[in-house]
Amino acid sequence: VTARGRNMSVNGATVPEGQPYLHSGISVTWPGDWVAVASGLGVRVTTDGRQAVTVTVDAELWGGTRGLCGTYNGDPADDFQRPGGDVAAFAASFGNSWKMP
Repeated sequence: VTARGRNMSVNGATVPEGQPYLHSGISVTWPGDWVAVASGLGVRVTTDGRQAVTVTVDAELWGGTRGLCGTYNGDPADDFQRPGGDVAAFAASFGNSWKMP
């Protein structure tokens, strides 16, 4: 899924704004002024297309996540865990450690 503002595409196919989309476990919906992308894996990402992003994870994934959104285990001490397993001291270095080339 690629999002550029409110322009959404899934596997290169454009999803027209306001039109619901469901294919291969990926859904795109348009609740109000937001756009939401959900997967059958239990993760939902919602954005206003400008700067606000919310990530929601199903309870079944408790303790089973990793990456920019953390480990989802209720322990703030490991919230900034980097790809190598160490914990960053600052938010900026944590975020930069997850950048893709």
